[in-house]
Amino acid sequence: DIRETKECQLKDPMDLFHSGQVVKVCAPMVRYSKLAFRTLVRKYSCDLCYTPMIVAADFVRSAKARDSEFTTNKGDHPLIVQFAAKEAQVLCDAARIVCPFADGIDLNCGCPQRWAISEGYGACLINKPELVKDMVRHVRSQIDNPKFSVSIKIRIHEDLKRTVDLCQKAEAAGVSWITVHGRSIEERHQPVHYDAIKIIKQSMSIPIVANGDIKTLKDAENVHRLTEADGIMVARGLLANPAMFAGYEETPFQCIQDWVDIALEHGTPFTCFHHHLMYMMERITSKQEKKVFNVLSSTSAVLDYLNDHYGV
Repeated sequence: DIRETKECQLKDPMDLFHSGQVVKVCAPMVRYSKLAFRTLVRKYSCDLCYTPMIVAADFVRSAKARDSEFTTNKGDHPLIVQFAAKEAQVLCDAARIVCPFADGIDLNCGCPQRWAISEGYGACLINKPELVKDMVRHVRSQIDNPKFSVSIKIRIHEDLKRTVDLCQKAEAAGVSWITVHGRSIEERHQPVHYDAIKIIKQSMSIPIVANGDIKTLKDAENVHRLTEADGIMVARGLLANPAMFAGYEETPFQCIQDWVDIALEHGTPFTCFHHHLMYMMERITSKQEKKVFNVLSSTSAVLDYLNDHYGV
């Protein structure tokens, strides 16, 4: 897949932010934002897609990690590869590997999982603004392509002044845009602080993407109104309804059909194929149907079920 991409037309993701429209973004989701799912959401008005988070050190060190973690093709653009990193040169080396095949990289400064923080990755980086600045500056200086974007995804501090300071340092180092998940490291299911995202937006001159608890297109419009952000990044909302950005309130059957076609064409592993369908059908199936569907254990059983019940 990577080889054939050499002929692809890489894009400048910044063109999206200059279009005057709110940029619709598919979030980096562990296990889920892989090539097949990105292909699906792009069919339904998603402008920009991220890969799942990849640990840069493993990616640089191991060809096996590169093969399993990163797959793309000609239609998979604009594409941002998200890395977990804590050393500038390692991030640069990873960026250099993906540069011919992707349109930018993103540094994860938001993952709150314990393993990530204990390794020095993810959300703990919001407390190391000088390191973040250094990493952004290094990638900027070592990648020749001026259209290749370098972004960061962050959480907020309890003291918002610290977040604004972090963002301004990253901007000075040449960051392309910043995605802000409007919760602190400790917050999980508490309401998202959209007011904080608005304050960050007003303090910056680069694009800001808002993230957190956006489940429907109405939510996306509302968050845009509250934050004035340049883009809206969605995770679980797109899992439940990959056609959300195209204006559908629940997953249309055509989208389920498209997923079956794309997943089979890409040779998607059964567990992933099935999980995506469980998410997509959550709102449109009864409790009884879920009981049956969720325990199916083979692709052929799933295909028979979809055909018998929905004509898919």
